[in-house]
Amino acid sequence: MPINRINPTKRWSDVTLYNGIAHFVEVPECEPLGDIRCQVQAVMAQAEQKLTMIESDRSRVLSVTIYLTDFANAAALNEIWDAWFPEGCAPSRVCIKAELADPAYLVEMAFVAAAGPN
Repeated sequence: MPINRINPTKRWSDVTLYNGIAHFVEVPECEPLGDIRCQVQAVMAQAEQKLTMIESDRSRVLSVTIYLTDFANAAALNEIWDAWFPEGCAPSRVCIKAELADPAYLVEMAFVAAAGPN
């Protein structure tokens, strides 16, 4: 089974697809980066774009690894998270406290989703 890499660079690909499963990572791409709410909303909007790109949607997200710089931001993250997923479609997830590559980042998320038509 071939591996399909969307927009590959030397360091990463926007999405890596294998056997109908997509892997992608989102960091907030908004200016200014703003508070945790702004950053989580940006990450979710970017994830929505990637899901559309691979003919998928929010209900087909299988798991998410969430990296937070401060667990004090977990409540705001969870509020946005809970509203983003359709009822009964929350994926498995883990939330890890981490130092991120850019100190302005408060959150980063790694998604795994089913790709292609449902």
